[in-house]
Amino acid sequence: METSQSIDRCTPPVTAGHAPAPECSEPPRAEAACDLVTVPARHGLEAFDILRRGTGDAVGPVLHDDGGDTLGFVVPAGTAAEWDVPGSTCTETDGRGLRLAPEPPVEGSDWLVPPGEADPATDPVVLRRALGEAARTIEAADSCC
Repeated sequence: METSQSIDRCTPPVTAGHAPAPECSEPPRAEAACDLVTVPARHGLEAFDILRRGTGDAVGPVLHDDGGDTLGFVVPAGTAAEWDVPGSTCTETDGRGLRLAPEPPVEGSDWLVPPGEADPATDPVVLRRALGEAARTIEAADSCC
């Protein structure tokens, strides 16, 4: 039985005399469980710039729809249970529907930062801060003109 907490399936149980399960001797699947934080493109691109200018804060894969409406940040599984940032949504994928592979997981989308060129996921605490700073930046820009 799985909960919303992250479970490392490749940590062999501590039992003497038993070999690890076959799936634990294989490399992790490209369909690893993760969640996806989705924001409007303007907000997401501003947050992405903030993350990239940061002090070495890790940025995971980022998905951009071809319509230009949204950006999706891959975050660790379990993030959705605690996500409460206004203007964004966090969706549990449980490894379903989001493949971290070079080809985009959804038709009509593309990777802004593809898997393999990024950390496995963006730290949700760091993303939360960047989204907050991005919202303040956008608000200031919109109110000055």
